[in-house]
Amino acid sequence: MSNLKAVKPKEVEPGHCKILLFGKSGAGKTWLALDFPAPYYISPEEGASKKHYQAKLEKSGGVYLGPEEGACDFDTIIDQMKALATEKHPYKTLIIDSISKVYQVAIANEAERLGSKDAFGASKKPAIAQMRRLINWCGKLDLNVVFVSHEASEWGGTGNDRKEIGKMPDVWDKLVYELDLVLRIEHPSRGSRTAYVTKSRLVGFPEHDKFDLQVGEKNTGFEEFSKRYGQDYINGAVTPVTLCSAEQVAEIERLVSVLKIEEGEMDKLLTKANAETYAEFTDDQATKTIEWLEKKLAKPTKEET
Repeated sequence: MSNLKAVKPKEVEPGHCKILLFGKSGAGKTWLALDFPAPYYISPEEGASKKHYQAKLEKSGGVYLGPEEGACDFDTIIDQMKALATEKHPYKTLIIDSISKVYQVAIANEAERLGSKDAFGASKKPAIAQMRRLINWCGKLDLNVVFVSHEASEWGGTGNDRKEIGKMPDVWDKLVYELDLVLRIEHPSRGSRTAYVTKSRLVGFPEHDKFDLQVGEKNTGFEEFSKRYGQDYINGAVTPVTLCSAEQVAEIERLVSVLKIEEGEMDKLLTKANAETYAEFTDDQATKTIEWLEKKLAKPTKEET
């Protein structure tokens, strides 16, 4: 009997989009993000509290969570993502604007806590761990997810040959690997805003392509984005996930203990499920895990054969 597990390729619907927008301050990142339908807008920065942003948010059927409600705190944001993933609600888009601020605040807080003990990037470790948790919940969310990031210089070469070779999102570098699309937003002149595709897994957004977000007084960005991605997917119904029960978690832990499953094997299972702990399994994931463990338990040992 073969141990090969690969399956035949099949066509998969794209579903809701998971993207990152980055660029200079004032480029139009927030303006584009707020055109997405029914946004749940998490804003660690005060800029989006301005009247015209709030009016646009209200027009699109959205709500706002700012610094006073905990928008600068990873734990608060992840708790909100859990609620958005598991509860029925009217929202279709999660916006975190900016993820740079959340990430940098976490690093600064840890650096202050460590003081003179902060060495070899120690202050970044908790922030990176939180980013991984956030990405896991992003994978469970049946919503459009729009991360907004500041812009940083990308450097290449060494020593005297070191020079700026481009621009990149000012956030944990692994985030871009987890998303289908990264757009750099530019505002080269009055009445002109442009999106450049810097990373893409989507046919409608070839890498190094660009499209207009604003021409004169007309905002064309979301219309063009929707045309390329698919309006039906962006506006698709949101289906909450059902998390596993405490009893299922207890049974998984019992079976793992009885079978003496190596920690590394279960870690792979958690990674595949976009989960940090067994409690973050969906009901279906927990059921399949228990069935898999029970089959292992029922399998005769070498001594029994």
